Amino acid sequence: MRGLRILLIVVVVLGILFVAADRVAVYFAENEAAKKIKSSQNLSETPDVSIKGFPFLTQVADSKLDEVHVGVDGVSASAGGRSIRVTKLDATLHDVKINSSFSSATADTATGSAHISYADLTKAADPGVKVSYGGRDKNGTSQVKVSAGVPVPVLGRTVERSVVSTVTMVHGDTIRLHADSVPGQEIPGLEGLIRKKIDFDRKIDGLPRGLKLDKITTNEDGVDITVTGSHVELAG
Repeated sequence: MRGLRILLIVVVVLGILFVAADRVAVYFAENEAAKKIKSSQNLSETPDVSIKGFPFLTQVADSKLDEVHVGVDGVSASAGGRSIRVTKLDATLHDVKINSSFSSATADTATGSAHISYADLTKAADPGVKVSYGGRDKNGTSQVKVSAGVPVPVLGRTVERSVVSTVTMVHGDTIRLHADSVPGQEIPGLEGLIRKKIDFDRKIDGLPRGLKLDKITTNEDGVDITVTGSHVELAG
């Protein structure tokens, strides 16, 4: 009986040591992965990396992690020749293949979300264009307001217009703003001049390869984007 008790104590102690070693390994792996992602994606901030699943060491032995969560604040991407700041990007990666040094990481699939503020959308627009929250329509749907001043030669002055615009996602990588209507169509050529200024597409480049922008919704703080992907490259 005494021998059995000692054996149980040894098993418990070894189990505790294994769990402790496993958690320490996760901590160092998360830090190393965050550094690699920051470097490979040219990020200004170090991302938050969380490796899920237990035990971690057996996943490393298989060179494949079940699930990894990556959160990044302030991702800079290129949009229409301008830099646009993605305020927040969160992604959950599944079946992530890694090498022993964590210098290469590719996820089979990924899901997540991204957020772009109206201030950052304004910076991506043409000079003199402001993008802001436009309240809700009669159905309770959030709207986006786009304001701009446009010189109208036929009038000899600048015409200011604020319009409600629809925000959509096209081609999996492009945000499109299109005014629902432009007041003042009775002035020849006015609508075309205003639309040339306030209707625009901005292709988002610079996100991890394999991620694509899916659905987009608007709210008081900006636009929220559903992100999906396959064979997503985070490092390497």
